[in-house]
Amino acid sequence: MAMRMDQTQYIRTIEWDMMDKSKFLPLSTLSSFTVRTIVYPLTVIKTRLQIQKRTNPYYSGLFDAAKKIARYEGISGLYKGFWVTSFQIVSGVFYVSTYEQVRVLLQANNIENNRVRALIAGGCASIVGQTIIVPFDVIGQHVMVLGGGVDGKMSLSAIGVNPLRIDYEGKPRRKVVADIIRKVYKVDGVKGFYRGYFASLCTYVPNSALWWTFYHFYQDKLCQLLPIDMSYLLLQSMAATLGGLTTTLLTNPLDAVRARLQVQRLQSMRHTFSSLFREEGAFGMFTKGLTPRLVQSMTFSWAIILGYETIKRISVNQEYRSQIRW
Repeated sequence: MAMRMDQTQYIRTIEWDMMDKSKFLPLSTLSSFTVRTIVYPLTVIKTRLQIQKRTNPYYSGLFDAAKKIARYEGISGLYKGFWVTSFQIVSGVFYVSTYEQVRVLLQANNIENNRVRALIAGGCASIVGQTIIVPFDVIGQHVMVLGGGVDGKMSLSAIGVNPLRIDYEGKPRRKVVADIIRKVYKVDGVKGFYRGYFASLCTYVPNSALWWTFYHFYQDKLCQLLPIDMSYLLLQSMAATLGGLTTTLLTNPLDAVRARLQVQRLQSMRHTFSSLFREEGAFGMFTKGLTPRLVQSMTFSWAIILGYETIKRISVNQEYRSQIRW
């Protein structure tokens, strides 16, 4: 009983209206950019593993892909498409703002359950974020898979993903990106930049909603299991890591379908799903690119929440500081 009373004197979730936004938003953006920079190589590896065909694989797994990319393309190969996809920083600001404000709106409408609010707010935030970022994802993923292997043509021959027929040899990266943008527009018009948008929503909306739900679920469970004097920031980071693990296991096939739909330019989500199932089988479809995605998701979840919750504590208004537990 004493444990429960001691816990309730602290604010466990710092809400939107408790923070100084002039501190929170720029610091949150900087933190997000730093974390994305660190884990980005795993995004490149995951995308290549998801795209390659089982019958003619160039990479045997996470470490083999990392070794071959670094050997034949240099360290910069692990950052292909980085500056294109770094526009996720912009979508990240809208994502966080939407998530926090939807939580406030739900609370104002007498929805007090933290997990329910997290589920709804996480889904809404993802819709806003994906609407902004999908065009950059489409371009970025084409850049990620171009020019690999010993002869610079691994991703073309081994996984057959240059349907736009981009001539990239000997060109600077910015020229390749410009060519991709022009070719996407020429072939599909503006809608080409939203290829796979529905698949992205089907992947990331439930992923986001479930992640925030599991984040709060694991916080509650860890609070019951771990000593009361343990750092609450550490507990939140552990909850985020477990949330990333659980959500990735549940949604991995959807992410593989999304990546193939956007890069290989297949007809529809249904067609892509059927094609992937025929090639990989049920188990192979579930595990396609799973290892790098698990490592990426768990690392990203731990780091992003460590930064996010630290910045919320730094940004909290003075009147609440005595009620914040580190």
